[in-house]
Amino acid sequence: MGKKQKHCDPNNRDDARQGDNWDHVGFDKAYGQCMVPPHTGRPGRPEGPRWLAPPSLLYATVHKTREKGRVVNVETRVVFGRPEAVQAALKASPVSRHVNTAFIERHNGTDRNRNARKVRKTYCFSKDWDVHEAMTYYALYSYNFCWPVRTLRVRNVGGQWQPRTPAMAARLADHVWSLHEWLTFPAVQRK
Repeated sequence: MGKKQKHCDPNNRDDARQGDNWDHVGFDKAYGQCMVPPHTGRPGRPEGPRWLAPPSLLYATVHKTREKGRVVNVETRVVFGRPEAVQAALKASPVSRHVNTAFIERHNGTDRNRNARKVRKTYCFSKDWDVHEAMTYYALYSYNFCWPVRTLRVRNVGGQWQPRTPAMAARLADHVWSLHEWLTFPAVQRK
């Protein structure tokens, strides 16, 4: 943003909102269970609640090693769960037999298509942090609520294809929203 990360000075306050800006994307659900630690009976402030991964969560990552811009090694690491459980889940998966980044890369491609500020090597890069953040929210939410995705469609009782958005697939919406409906929907609901 504004300038490349390598040109930012960590000691310069003006560079605090410059350089790289990372988006973190979670698919479908927020994983975790709220755990309140028991009181220990010792003096001092008790520990507050914290989120823990549920015991059934299986999560693995892909690590690529590059040399001179080329991938020379791909390694998977299990973060949550046992390796045997991850392999069993992959064997039962209807979409993939390997831990991979296909879904997040597909999302990144769609995100870049919808938000020119994120295209690599472009003159459209963001020069203002707040505008970049606003465009990121616009692209993300309009895609999830207003854009029917062909691979998410389902057949209705009459046998016809019913379009669905990612928000509908995650049960956050019951219909495809129009942009007008989404943009004019009040952010705070009054009861």
